[in-house]
Amino acid sequence: MRESSAFRAKRGLMRFHVSLVLLFVGVSMSAQNVVHYTTTNANVKYLFATAEPVLHLKAGDILDTNTLDCFGNGLKKPGDTLDMAKGDNPLAGPFYIDGAEPGDTLAVKILDLQVDGEYGVGAFSPGFGSINSSKYTPVLEKSPWQEKVWFYHIDHAANTATFKALDSDFSVAIPIHPFFGCMGVAPANGEARSSIVPAEFGGNMDSPEASVGNTVYFPVNVKGGLLYLGDGHAAMGDGEAAGSAVEVPLKARVQVSIIKGRAIEWPQFENDNAIMTVGAYRPVDDAARIALTELVKWIHRDYGLSEMDAYELLSKVAKLHFNEMVDPNYVVVASIEKKYLPKKK
Repeated sequence: MRESSAFRAKRGLMRFHVSLVLLFVGVSMSAQNVVHYTTTNANVKYLFATAEPVLHLKAGDILDTNTLDCFGNGLKKPGDTLDMAKGDNPLAGPFYIDGAEPGDTLAVKILDLQVDGEYGVGAFSPGFGSINSSKYTPVLEKSPWQEKVWFYHIDHAANTATFKALDSDFSVAIPIHPFFGCMGVAPANGEARSSIVPAEFGGNMDSPEASVGNTVYFPVNVKGGLLYLGDGHAAMGDGEAAGSAVEVPLKARVQVSIIKGRAIEWPQFENDNAIMTVGAYRPVDDAARIALTELVKWIHRDYGLSEMDAYELLSKVAKLHFNEMVDPNYVVVASIEKKYLPKKK
């Protein structure tokens, strides 16, 4: 069929329009600045604190980095012991975000996480766990359990980690879901907090919500925010019962941005489907109360429901995720799916 001159002109216009769109997309992609940083045992930190930044980032920058496992990548083969670990939860950072000031919110979108290696490590350390005894909680054991270490083969093609029992020939493949066990900013008031602790600044939250596709929000307590990342997990059961996940180093890509003048008190998560709030404290009911209170506040401020209406709605559709019960504070994440909320203001 022969084309009319009008049809040819229209087709040419369409091609021109598509070319402009592709050019715009290309410019937008190239405009995203990717900053690379290499984490080693020589430059990690073990505190969430105000410290000299290792790197400056601008709002919109993508940070391409790696993190070490919670043992500093020190356990490499069966027979290795926990005293070979380089430290507890070594952290990449801090990363200074230009323009972030107290009273702002730091947004960290997790773009990609990959297990950086062929195995993960799980360990039981005496006195650290949810159902073994301590000085204050004499439970399960008749005599103290001793240290044990498990190695998990990572099958990247199948996306699994294989558990192998130490005391029998049982094994089972576990789906992997990489996430940051530690993610946080410098605390307020000049505090320095151990990388073992989860609290208002984030920290060792052990939250599977710190995974690809989610944005994590942190209160900015000091200039630059000072973002820390670490403690990669390939898989973890709710509660992290025995004290460890499948501990792995990670390759990570995150994008940072700043919400000016938006003050929050506790970390938050968000994706296309839900909003989520963190409570970190002991006892666990106080952690849940913090998370639910923060969720009521978020719904009231950004979605326009009164606090009482938000409270009633959460009573019907909220979810509570018990993330961990082995750290100095327990962590609970409260969430609500956006389909239950009014349009955002």
